[in-house]
Amino acid sequence: NEGRVEGTLKWYRRGLNRLYDDLPEDKTIRHGTLERWREKLVKEGYAPSTINSYLSVNNAYLDFVGHREYQLANQLKLETELQPELTRTEYLRLLQTARALDREKVYLLVKLFGNTDLPVQELENVTVGAVQAGMLSVSYNCSKEIIRFPAPLCRELLDYAKRRGIVSGPVFLTRNGRPIDRTNVTVSIRRLCRAAQLPEEKGSPRCLRKLYQATREGIERNIALLVEQAQDRMMEEEQLSVGWEK
Repeated sequence: NEGRVEGTLKWYRRGLNRLYDDLPEDKTIRHGTLERWREKLVKEGYAPSTINSYLSVNNAYLDFVGHREYQLANQLKLETELQPELTRTEYLRLLQTARALDREKVYLLVKLFGNTDLPVQELENVTVGAVQAGMLSVSYNCSKEIIRFPAPLCRELLDYAKRRGIVSGPVFLTRNGRPIDRTNVTVSIRRLCRAAQLPEEKGSPRCLRKLYQATREGIERNIALLVEQAQDRMMEEEQLSVGWEK
């Protein structure tokens, strides 16, 4: 009724569903429920901005149902944090370590987050069909984005799914056949960091995404430089034939 776009509505649904999934078995909100939930999200590595957004959504829900007494007003401070940076060399060491330990699932997770701009909360949507298509459409921060999967990664993911009998649905599953969640992803990558003798704080999807973004920016800068150099050479050649002063 307030005219929100579909991307915003999806974000609201995600926040409400996330709280519902984390509630105790009786699914009841009490005094302190949101505070404990916030602490849980912090421990799971969610960014302060994401946590604050989830809290805002659920505070709005509590206002709507007439229970403002259960709201959590205090939001996390969005301090400028020094995000640890993973180098390309360290990324390759993670892959080499995963291969040496025969841990294919975490190997592919590292490759996925290190070579795409995929938000970790969208991992469940990395399905066999999406990999076959080579791309995934996601709604992130109220906007729609297309996540492209590089061809070499697609081949490895499809081969992995085929050998495990996964013909449809999410590629990454737990032993019980459920989609792997954010906590399991982070724990797996941090364990791999320890085995590779790298700082554990670098073992997160956020660090891998940051590496991907930095790599892309470097490639784009190099391409821009090559374009400028090509244009300069073209003008030099033209100058030889039609310059005012030869």
